[in-house]
Amino acid sequence: MIIPDLHTMMPIIITGLGALVVLLCGPLLLSGTTTSIAVVTAAAAGLWAVFTAPSAAPAVAGLTFTPLAQFLIPLFCAAALLTLLLSHGYNENRAIKGEEYPATVLFALFALCVLPCASNLLILFLAIESVSFAFYILVTMDLQRAESGEAGLKYLLMGAVAAAFTAFGFALIFAGSGTLALSGAVAHAGNRAIVAAGWGVVIMGMAFKLSLVPAHLWTPDVYQGAPAPVAAFLSTSSKVAAASLLLMLLAFSPPMPELRIPLVLLSLLSMVVGNLAALRQQNIKRMLAYSSVAHMGYLTLALLTGTRDGYAALLLYGTIYTAMNLAAFGAIASLSLEQERDQITDYAGLGFSAPLRGGVLALAMLALAGLPPTGGFIGKFFIFYSAIRGGETALAIIGILSAAVSSFFYLKVVAQLYMHRSSDPAPRAASAADAAALCCAAAFILVLGVFPAPLIQLVDAALQ
Repeated sequence: MIIPDLHTMMPIIITGLGALVVLLCGPLLLSGTTTSIAVVTAAAAGLWAVFTAPSAAPAVAGLTFTPLAQFLIPLFCAAALLTLLLSHGYNENRAIKGEEYPATVLFALFALCVLPCASNLLILFLAIESVSFAFYILVTMDLQRAESGEAGLKYLLMGAVAAAFTAFGFALIFAGSGTLALSGAVAHAGNRAIVAAGWGVVIMGMAFKLSLVPAHLWTPDVYQGAPAPVAAFLSTSSKVAAASLLLMLLAFSPPMPELRIPLVLLSLLSMVVGNLAALRQQNIKRMLAYSSVAHMGYLTLALLTGTRDGYAALLLYGTIYTAMNLAAFGAIASLSLEQERDQITDYAGLGFSAPLRGGVLALAMLALAGLPPTGGFIGKFFIFYSAIRGGETALAIIGILSAAVSSFFYLKVVAQLYMHRSSDPAPRAASAADAAALCCAAAFILVLGVFPAPLIQLVDAALQ
């Protein structure tokens, strides 16, 4: 490895070293200091990736800093940074202390930075599973709540099965192609039956990570049991990482005809079941969990097209969805400092007693519903536009109708915030870290809803 190679791999090196520093030096430092080090690490890695030119040549064996990596690494770093800011006050009130939490977030970020740089199946598998291992730990961090341990156990057991499917699928692709390199393994024309079987098994594993129906049943329990900032990070970065893995595989070969029916069913069932199940939820985290099932159905619809427009829509919507869910779960976390506000009715009147956080939560709900002028409208527009152009008109119409249905349960939260009163005392004022994180996410949602051109250009460059 020479100096230019080190330069392109610095985001990975920064996050890895930062995680080790926090973990090893944490016992000697105050809790706030370890969080500050983690925040600086995430910011430094993201900024380095932004200002580093992508390269077609591998920096080290199995790792290449591609245009896609230059796009995704800053996104993952921003999500980790906002998660750390939102976690500080929340963790203090939940007695979640020590260096383990920020270190684990950085270890997850390290794996997330490796994933888009992977150029062979082995590195790709190790990266996506390392992300999952970090989240197994993060979900169980709240030792004071029995739901947290239960959620972690369910996630671990289901995740182990999904990992087995993914590993077996990659093994079949390797057996059919004779190479681990992405460029040769996926696009290889020989032994089509084995490669197609491998693809099918990989999709089964990714269906779990994306919470696609019928591999979605873990999602509401894990979202409900996990600390709210962890649910924010899990519902965004891990989902975008799994979708990006499929995108990286499809970049070398469009979806095989044999896979069309499974992908259609996964997308269709996720959009319909996710939104219909969310209609019946009174717990806000479970409602957001089922809604995420539907949103992953939209992403699968974009993948299904097999077109550049579809892949661009996936990256665009994944970015906007990250901001929307960080804003939603971030507001929930900040409003739940004294007590858990699990029920939708717990948010009655908070639009007046906590105007900043109530406003951000309302904006996130409107954006998730896909209403203009939010980024959610732009994201859904490009998803359905790419689907129609790609020949998936029937699925696009079903997606549009299911998105219209989703407006009911999102607006139900907004109605509680502004159309109902509560006799409960006003929640504690938001900390500076919470306010900064929520304002950043809200600004991103609004700016993209009005002026999406810069993000569209970045997405276009990432697909070069």
